[in-house]
Amino acid sequence: MKVGDSVKGKIVKTLKYGAIVEIEGGEKGFVHISKISNDYVKRVEDYLREGQEIEGKIIGRTRDGKWEITLKNSKIGRKTGDMSEEEKKKMEFEKKLSRFFKDSERKFAEYRKRVEKKGGRGW
Repeated sequence: MKVGDSVKGKIVKTLKYGAIVEIEGGEKGFVHISKISNDYVKRVEDYLREGQEIEGKIIGRTRDGKWEITLKNSKIGRKTGDMSEEEKKKMEFEKKLSRFFKDSERKFAEYRKRVEKKGGRGW
């Protein structure tokens, strides 16, 4: 692999500032939040989720040796005006679903803390 090559991979972890990618061939890559889309990205989870297959382009190496990847010209990173109506609907659904799961996890964790604080059982 070299800078400029197109690569396929799978998101293995999302972070506040980007995502870790396992590239075909077993190497690790990183997508910085600023390299996800041509649009402003407030939350990585609105665009990427763990297990998601991606296609991007290698633009360099990170300090820790991972391949740095951009998705800006990929299907994920294109501006929504460049997408078909079906692609827009699917992307919007995936964003909402991702947000729902994150919010559910947060709410459940808060509920668990309240129950434990009151001396509840069952955990």
